[in-house]
Parts: sequence; structure tokens; C-alpha cells
Amino acid sequence: MSSVGALLLAPGAGADRNHHTLVAVEQAMVPMPTVRMDFPSRKAGRRSPDRAPVAVAAVVEEAGQLVGSARIRANRLALGGRSFGGRMCSLAVASGLPAAGLVLLSYPLHPPGKPDKLRIDHFESIDVPCLFIGGLKDPFGTPDEFDEHTRLIAGEVTQVWLPGGHDPRNCDEVIADEVRKWLATLR
Repeated sequence: MSSVGALLLAPGAGADRNHHTLVAVEQAMVPMPTVRMDFPSRKAGRRSPDRAPVAVAAVVEEAGQLVGSARIRANRLALGGRSFGGRMCSLAVASGLPAAGLVLLSYPLHPPGKPDKLRIDHFESIDVPCLFIGGLKDPFGTPDEFDEHTRLIAGEVTQVWLPGGHDPRNCDEVIADEVRKWLATLR
């Protein structure tokens, strides 16, 4: 029996809660309570993403609401999402938000073409299991770069690599199945 009682999913910077991959993951998790959130900028009709402090605060708020509605302990909530959304969830957990684990889909390790601008300063503060799923040709980070930098994470790290780039095409069912199987292993 998994220790995970609910899942919170956040979208990438250019998407909303209805991104096809997030919908597929939610469907694969039934009957587990799963919420696909939107960030404040998207709720206000803006296309540009919120700054990190605003987005992280939104993750914390949504996590608290889901923990309450699912009637679980905070440390039984898994959270994550695609790209920017997953990164904001990882920042929230690194800042102290309790979690059972992080599901990081197409994590943006660095901006495309700028491998020196790493987004990993908070990795040392993550002590929960992490699942990274990405495309083998993702310009935001290669498998070798992830191997090197995820060593900073104290929690157990699992990586799954699929054909494609930042938004692996025709892989939603595979991604959803990988998330479901991985969450079932968490104790």
C-alpha cells in the first residue's frame, strides 16, 4: 500500500491545468484524489507566468486545500507537474512544504542553450523521493546533465527517459502509467 493519499499537479508556464499530459496523469490516478491547479496569472487571464514567490505561494495554498479535502496528513501528498509547474512544486518542498514525493515532468534544468544557468540551487534542500520524466532530446536538460545534478537531492531519484523533446509526443499514457507505478512504490 502506497503512503500517497493525493496528488497535486501544476502546469508549465505556457499552459493551464488542462494540459493533455496532466489530464492523462489525473485519469490514471483514479480513485486517488488528484487536483490539476492553475497559477494566479492564468486564473487572471494572463499568459506570462507568475514570478517564483507568487507561484510557490499558490502551490502551498493549493496543497493545503487538497490535504484538507482529501483528509490526509500533509506528508502523504505527492505533488509536481510539467516544466515550470514541477519546478515551482520542487521549490515549495525545498522551502519546507511537507510531501510524500515529487513528480517532475520535463523539469527545466536550465534554459535551452544555456547549460550554465542551472535551476538547481534548491536541490540540496529536497529530501523526498523524486520522479523525473523527460524527453531524450529536451533542450532544457539532457539525461547526462540530470545524472550529474540530481545527485544533490537527498531523496531517492528515479529517472524515466522517453523519445522526444520537452513535450514528448504521444507519450501521455506511458507517462501516466510511470507516475501511477512510481507513486505506488512510495512508503
